Order: sequence, then C-alpha cells, then structure tokens
Amino acid sequence: MTVNHNMDSPVKTGKAGDVAAKAGSQTIGSSDDARQMKCLDLTLRTPAENLACDEGLLDFCEGGCGHEILRFWEPQTHFVVLGHANRVATEVDREACERLGIPVLRRCSGGGTVLQGPGCLNYSLILKFDGAGPLRTISSTNEFILKRHSAALSALVGQTVELQGQSDLAIGGLKVSGNAQRRKRQFLLFHGTLLLQLDLALVGTVLPMPSKQPAYRHNRPHREFLANLGLPAESVKRAIREAWNAFEPLETFPLETTALLARDKYATTGWNLKF
Repeated sequence: MTVNHNMDSPVKTGKAGDVAAKAGSQTIGSSDDARQMKCLDLTLRTPAENLACDEGLLDFCEGGCGHEILRFWEPQTHFVVLGHANRVATEVDREACERLGIPVLRRCSGGGTVLQGPGCLNYSLILKFDGAGPLRTISSTNEFILKRHSAALSALVGQTVELQGQSDLAIGGLKVSGNAQRRKRQFLLFHGTLLLQLDLALVGTVLPMPSKQPAYRHNRPHREFLANLGLPAESVKRAIREAWNAFEPLETFPLETTALLARDKYATTGWNLKF
C-alpha cells in the first residue's frame, strides 16, 4: 500500500441541510424490520452538528428507539477534534490552527486528538450491550468490532489490516484508522475515522506529537506513522454495511436533539476548550 495524497476523488454523502433551522424528527427512509441494524448516511453542515449527531443517536437508542444504527459521514472542511479528556495546550498547535482557520472541537468519547477533513470517512455504530456478550467491556468491544472491520478492509485492499494498540487499525505498521467509544447504560457509541485521502502533511502542521502514543508508533512523526487507504468511499461503506448487515435505512433521525447539542455544547468554547 502506498500513501495517497490525491484530494480529487469524488465523495458522495447524504445531506441534511441546516440542522439548526429545523426541529422535530426527519424521515430518512422506510423499513418494517425494527430488529435489523439501520443505516444512516448523513453528513450535516457543520463540524459541531456532525459531532452532535453521534451523541444524539446514542441518546436516541438509549431512549428506546428499538434498533441499532450504523452511520457514515464525510467532513467537507478541516477541523481538529480532541478526545473527551485531552488538553488543548498539549495536543493542538493553536497558533497554526488559528493561522489556517481550522477550528478546534471536542467529542464525547475518549481517545486521542485527530485532524478531520476531506478524505476522511467517519463511521458510527450505536450498539446494545449487556454484561455477558462481546461488548461487555471496553477492551472486548474494541477487539470485537475492529476484528470485523479488519477482515472487511483486508478483503478490499488485498493486504492484512491489523488491530494495533488499543483501538487502531494499521497496515504494515502504518495507522489507517483510529477509533473510540462512549458507553451508557444499555447502548454504546463506537465511532472511528478511516483515512482514505486525507492531506497527511497537514496533520503534522496542526498537531504536535501526542502526549500518549501506542507502542507500535515508536515515536514516529505523523507523516511517517499515518497512511491513506486510497479507496473510494462508496466501496468502504459497502464493505462496512455488509459486515454489520446494515442495509435498511433509518426511518427517523433525532434532529431536534442534534440541533440543541450542536448549539449548546459542540459549538461552544466552554465545551471545546474546557481542558
């Protein structure tokens, strides 16, 4: 596999328009099987709305929506996303971000700080768990989900995609996906980014070396540690859908919850810069 910097590949995403301008539920599709995992291919207008959507879907399932969900979204602009407990001063080059007009946001899950932007494919799984299954702990959840994804991606790229560190996927020691999770009482959110054609040089411009790193990184700078898969987004989506049997469209989307979370949390400096 070679690192791919081509930024011209077409990207197709579902669009919801201006989420903040609407309220209530939005009809996404139709299905009679509430027990089957539903799929939502939806990229919202702003970074804050897209981060809020993941938390909104988790709350939606926790509140009794009746099914599990797989979501895809593809950012159209660059922005930095901190893990829930990350400190801005150590994980982000604020001066570079301000100079380049790249906003800094914070997600609700753990993990490290990343650069989002064109060429990233994000997925989100909202799954029901109990105390006895493969999702019973953080580590067992990482292994269960990422082994399924590694098999799907290995078939696509024709190379072995391995689980590395706590929650990375890598090819030949090069990271192609980072993942994180947030758990509630009955459902968990497991989400991650697949690097398809991200501008990897920009990562080193806006992110210093992380304060914590997995052993397999060996203190390599971002440019020598990350790699793009160089695959079309639609091919990867299809493989992940097949891995989870997630073909039925989501009928309703928690639009009002997402709008409120975006406005009152993810678009605020109080949340994004709190550490």
